[in-house]
Amino acid sequence: MPKYRSKNRITMKKAKRKTFPVKNGKTTLGMHLMLDAYGVPFEQLNDMKLVFKFLYRLPDIIGMSRLSTPLVVNAEETASGFDPGGISGVIMVNESHIGIHTFAKRGFFSLDVYSCSNFKHYVDSLLKYTKKTFPYKKKALRIVRRGLEYPIKNIRE
Repeated sequence: MPKYRSKNRITMKKAKRKTFPVKNGKTTLGMHLMLDAYGVPFEQLNDMKLVFKFLYRLPDIIGMSRLSTPLVVNAEETASGFDPGGISGVIMVNESHIGIHTFAKRGFFSLDVYSCSNFKHYVDSLLKYTKKTFPYKKKALRIVRRGLEYPIKNIRE
């Protein structure tokens, strides 16, 4: 087992709570949390090690299992200047993926957490950890259910 694998072990009882309700043979495929944060200090948003650590720890906090270590890169300013550049990072989790894009020169970051499991009970923990790591002054949070008519059984062999 790789050393970066999450130590989270989900019991069957917990796994059942993490699924979505079934109606007429269909369910919801997943949940997509989108957080936009404003007024974040430059130092935190411009720190690649901090972004890496944030992505590495977040799956444990929200009940997910890592499939990889985080990939964190420094993105340069675009030729048009509209995007001032920043740090982008992603981690693959068994349930899907988590991504963050920071724009230190603008005091802004966007965070996406997409999962096939229902992590609604972890949203408060996610927000608390995120605000502690990247102290923002203002946030916009959206949570969207994805795949609203996802079949619970295979439709093809």
